[in-house]
Amino acid sequence: MHDLVIRHGAVADGLGGPLVAADVAVDGDRIVAVGDVSTRGREELDAAGLVVTPGFVDPHTHYDGQATWDPLLTPSVWHGVTTVIMGNCGVGFAPAAPDRRDWLIGLMEGVEDIPGAALREAIRWDWESVGEYLDALERLPRAVDVGVQIAHGAVRAYVMGERGAANEEPTSDDLAHMGAVVRAGIAAGAVGFSTNRLPLHKAVDGRAVPGTFAGEEELWTLGRAVADGSSSGDAVFSLILPTATGFDVDAWPRELDWMARLSTETGLRFTFAFGSLERLPDVDRANASGARLVPQTGCRRQGLLIGLRTRHPFEGRPSFNALAGLPVAEQARRMADPATKARILADTQEPGWSRLAQMIIGDADVLFPLDGPHAQEPSPTASMAALAGRLGRSVEDVVYDAITADGGDPLLMYFFGGYPKGCLDDALPLMRHPTTVLGLGDGGAHVSMICDAGYPTFLLGYWVRDRAGARLTLEEAVRLLTSGPAGLYGLRDRGVVAPGRKADLNVIDVDRIGLRWPEVVHDLPAGAKRVIQRADGYAATVVAGEVIQRDGEDTGARPGAVLRGR
Repeated sequence: MHDLVIRHGAVADGLGGPLVAADVAVDGDRIVAVGDVSTRGREELDAAGLVVTPGFVDPHTHYDGQATWDPLLTPSVWHGVTTVIMGNCGVGFAPAAPDRRDWLIGLMEGVEDIPGAALREAIRWDWESVGEYLDALERLPRAVDVGVQIAHGAVRAYVMGERGAANEEPTSDDLAHMGAVVRAGIAAGAVGFSTNRLPLHKAVDGRAVPGTFAGEEELWTLGRAVADGSSSGDAVFSLILPTATGFDVDAWPRELDWMARLSTETGLRFTFAFGSLERLPDVDRANASGARLVPQTGCRRQGLLIGLRTRHPFEGRPSFNALAGLPVAEQARRMADPATKARILADTQEPGWSRLAQMIIGDADVLFPLDGPHAQEPSPTASMAALAGRLGRSVEDVVYDAITADGGDPLLMYFFGGYPKGCLDDALPLMRHPTTVLGLGDGGAHVSMICDAGYPTFLLGYWVRDRAGARLTLEEAVRLLTSGPAGLYGLRDRGVVAPGRKADLNVIDVDRIGLRWPEVVHDLPAGAKRVIQRADGYAATVVAGEVIQRDGEDTGARPGAVLRGR
């Protein structure tokens, strides 16, 4: 008997080939047959009317802390993700000197909006080196596979202490030590290295991520160390550029230049957040000259969920602060009082609060009511700025009424970084370009206002089925979620449904696949809050031949592993 047989499904191979009616047989953690399987399985899944795909690979997550306590890695597991890559954006928890642990938490909290209270409550810090961190991760049973990148910020803090945190120039001894740490971490099994060059990203102490302003000598030392430590040659150099979010658009030529030269010298793949059709030819020319640059693009705009249950522009005003400790429904009831509303609107935000209020109110033309879980292309006439204009009222006034209605339940979507042309048209050629890879879900991060980790479900439900206008085929979408990101990290054992490949699989109802409404829950350690989003349409998710999710519910199986290199 086979260990598992999935019968009567339509198989999407992960390479973009046409759907094929076939059974899939699994023995141990490997696919052994795809076709007409006559031998019975100890466990069988009926996939009649459903599609069988490879498990999804998410190349950009921030589960570095959560992976030390959560065997499931929600919400990603709910969206068919069977492999996650963490340690992105130059922030992570290894290496970690004992006297820098709290500082690393503050760095992660500041850059990725993961509650420091939750991290302090749950992380058990039984490691110092990268290899010891991988060992610690292996001691926790887990449902999905995790790959770790070495974070530049952690390396600088480990080697240089406060000088590293302050972004001071490294000495020659510092460089040699950092190179040795990275080389050893890659040799121990880290799948790559990440750095952050965006000055907007800051720790809770207000300082930029260590390495943000690193010069070529430091970057070359680290890049060569990554290449030297990788016996397979598959380690990846991941980064956030200063051009991200439109911060420093003039930096593109010089950033492209050093990346291309270092990639050509070392053979490393470089992947970076990217959203510009106009700059794709620059990447193509660099690659034609020997570089291996892989822009990472998204399938949706990054949106901030604004409301009383998440974050909103009236925080930090004294008259609202007096209500902040109340249950949300009671906040909304009291805020609806005309006198209270007048006081809050007249207040000035206290010093020390974020720029959220100014940003949202000032950009209300990209602030919209969230009228559905897939809402990503609303009409510009539906914006809060447009509504305020039609009503002859201030933006603050209409936003206030919107978030305090219906017991404080409504959410608004603020499209961070703008909303070009009011649609996602540019995303389609970016996703289809042979050089790019799909990602940027930020699983586990920005938990107070963002939940983009469900992008696989959004891709399948919206881009394949529901979008008005140009769409992706199902076969294209599956390739983008599987063999594409697997190939970026040299994970040749997964991302394809074929004999000999790892039995990471999804069984999907493409007619039902879709996101549920976002929820605000307090399920992080220390009762910390986060936004989550579940999914419909996943009949089963399989990792290493074991069913880990059935109809969106945990089966208790824990076949996941820590990736060691490729």
